[in-house]
Amino acid sequence: MPQSPVPVFEAANTIAADASVIVILKADGQALGPRAAALDEAAGGILSRACSTAAEAGTCIDLVPPQGVAARRLIVLSLGKAETVSALSLAKAGGSLAAHLEDKGEDEATLVLDPIAGVSLSGAEILARVALGLRLRRYRFDLRNKRPIAAADKVWRLQLVGADKNALEAALTRTIAVAEGVEYARTLVNLPPNHLHPESFPSHLEPLRAAGIEVEVLDAGHLKELGMNAILAVGAGSLRAPKIAVLRYRGEGSGEQPLAFVGKGVCFDSGGLCIKGGEQMFDMKADMAGAAAVVGLLLSLARQKSPVHAVGVLGIAENLPSGTALKPREIITTGSGQTVEVFDTDAEGRLILADCLYYTATRFEPSAIVDLATLTYSVMRGLGSIFAGIFSTDDAIAAQMIAAGETVGERFWQLPLDRAYDEGLKSPLADLRHHAKDMEDGDAPYAAAFLRHFTEDRPWVHLDIAGKELAGEDRPLGREGATAFGVQMLEEWVQMNRKSA
Repeated sequence: MPQSPVPVFEAANTIAADASVIVILKADGQALGPRAAALDEAAGGILSRACSTAAEAGTCIDLVPPQGVAARRLIVLSLGKAETVSALSLAKAGGSLAAHLEDKGEDEATLVLDPIAGVSLSGAEILARVALGLRLRRYRFDLRNKRPIAAADKVWRLQLVGADKNALEAALTRTIAVAEGVEYARTLVNLPPNHLHPESFPSHLEPLRAAGIEVEVLDAGHLKELGMNAILAVGAGSLRAPKIAVLRYRGEGSGEQPLAFVGKGVCFDSGGLCIKGGEQMFDMKADMAGAAAVVGLLLSLARQKSPVHAVGVLGIAENLPSGTALKPREIITTGSGQTVEVFDTDAEGRLILADCLYYTATRFEPSAIVDLATLTYSVMRGLGSIFAGIFSTDDAIAAQMIAAGETVGERFWQLPLDRAYDEGLKSPLADLRHHAKDMEDGDAPYAAAFLRHFTEDRPWVHLDIAGKELAGEDRPLGREGATAFGVQMLEEWVQMNRKSA
């Protein structure tokens, strides 16, 4: 894959005698711990002097030690005040450290942690969360064959000191699994549309097989047999026929009834005959971010051998204009047997999800269904850049997901899923309109209301992640480009539920 070499983390009991770069993890306002104090004494007190003033979380203080100290660079990484330390703040601090090491051209470092008073997280969890942020910020996607930095882009090797070795290795197993899922989802979204499309998408699922995930691909002929005319209609304008990919991971000791995750996988969305403007179309290679998030989630669960049973269903298509493209006012019979009158062909995602949700509900009878989709402009207008939208038939699940999102920095706001919205979906000619009559009326809740008709009354959560799939600039936990929004929240939610079950 076109990305930087993956950092290697090693749990260690002591600081190696030949460590060239040593990073001290330090809570603001607390004295140096025993390991840091010993280094400080050897370095003539430069660490204590550097830590004498307050520093915000993520600040990197770079020091050149005096002669007699084996290390050539000492770095103090501020974790902020102890009462503000959290899983998210630690990951962001790790991201800041990654940016600092890259700026200084370092590819090896030893991270040193002493006990921190007033922090509930264990030493293993603290180091693992910092490592997660470091790895996520390190990820780079690049297709340049003559990239100037490529020759010098070395594997980073980082030793972690200050936690029980067995506990740290266990925590790192999860860290590495989550990072792999996030990075793979990012890569899928970052790939250009001539590299990732309905014909090539299945080949990009091969790494999942290697992780122990069953992969089944339903081609257009199979979709036709199943009566999935909605997804077929969306893809009718493209030379590349739509597909559905079914992913199944069964962890050891998991039950028969799975959790199901459905992802919108529109590899490019021109809007169809209701074509988008040029500026609106530029980022539409990322309209498959929901499907990518499902891929990343299942990969992260499989890599850590999580004892859960999870199913992923990806609706894969291109929405393009042509003589065979879907037209406004067509009436389609969906896989559920319900007929749908189509209006805006740029509202294609709900058509794909309609078939995928019904298929998922009836084939797998899951304990809950979660769908992710870059679905509506209205959720972006309503919530801005801070929150994604969450709709649910189960408020308890929604609350759990919101809490999980706060833990990892993927924030959601619950929006109404009310039967009153069904009034706007009535058609005199079909069972449902696929779009509200007033095109300017809040579309996100109408889209959610439409999708509910295809869930077979299963507990269901709809995540409208429009606007969260790409970042226009570097962020604490990633560079400009794909974000893999949703992977970390769902992994956290799955693990929270597994532990509380």
